[in-house]
Amino acid sequence: MASSLTFQPVLERIAEDMERRPGRGRPADYIPALAALDPRRFGMAVAELDGTVYGVGEWRQPFSAQSLTKVFTLALDLAREGDELWEHVGREPSGNPFNSLVQLEYESGIPRNPFINAGALVVTDRLHTRTGDAATTLLDFLRAESGNPDLTFDQDVAASESAHGDRNAALGHFMASYGNIDNPVPELLDQYFRQCSIEASCADLALATGFLARHGVRADGSRLLTRSQAKQINAVMLTCGTYDAAGDFAHRVGLPGKSGVGGGIVAVVPGRCTLCVWSPGLDERGNSVAGVAALDLFTTLTGLSVF
Repeated sequence: MASSLTFQPVLERIAEDMERRPGRGRPADYIPALAALDPRRFGMAVAELDGTVYGVGEWRQPFSAQSLTKVFTLALDLAREGDELWEHVGREPSGNPFNSLVQLEYESGIPRNPFINAGALVVTDRLHTRTGDAATTLLDFLRAESGNPDLTFDQDVAASESAHGDRNAALGHFMASYGNIDNPVPELLDQYFRQCSIEASCADLALATGFLARHGVRADGSRLLTRSQAKQINAVMLTCGTYDAAGDFAHRVGLPGKSGVGGGIVAVVPGRCTLCVWSPGLDERGNSVAGVAALDLFTTLTGLSVF
């Protein structure tokens, strides 16, 4: 297994390998700010439990976190309400696209898991009820855990998502008709789009995810989640974190992970370290092509895996 001294050479080898790879996918085209990005851009960071960070490429370049934020919103709500949350959102892979309406009708407005859009809307709704401002609660948490007070919302991205938000609005109204949404749907959507618009770097997000490698303990030593709750989130990341490609991701990478259409992926080695990789070119399922390949190579080179 890799010691801390070998992380930097491993990252440099990965970056060299990524540079040589031909196909890099295409950026998300429905958000103008993302569509213009060069799919060959690449950054990767590893954060150890004590906050030591290693990086390569554009590892300090802020990018649109998008669905990576769903991990943190889930943790913040689970910390507040515990197992009651799981009565409103499931823990099973969906097998359908992340914005699908189909399963909701069969399953009476209860989303399959917290990482598809419907499930993330439920979690954001419940956190908003408990805090009065879910998006700002999330931003404050990310600033604290990353040690970066400059993290903020990208208002242009939030506005762009809102302008193309009909499917998310449909999901929200549909679940509200089953009594599974507490807040007015327009208010919820505003919170959700702001949440997804947060910009952060690989270094920021690797550090912010550290509480999951520390079994629920935050950067300042305080406990956010019980050990069992941290295990629950890691398990759902492994089985549901990369949309309808979670099985392939588990097969190739062997770590709990969560992707976003901004091109980022966070991953957790429990008890050891956390990672974030960014490259904006996506495959047809919305996962970073180079990001998945880089994490695959990381676990191959280091032997670090949950299996």
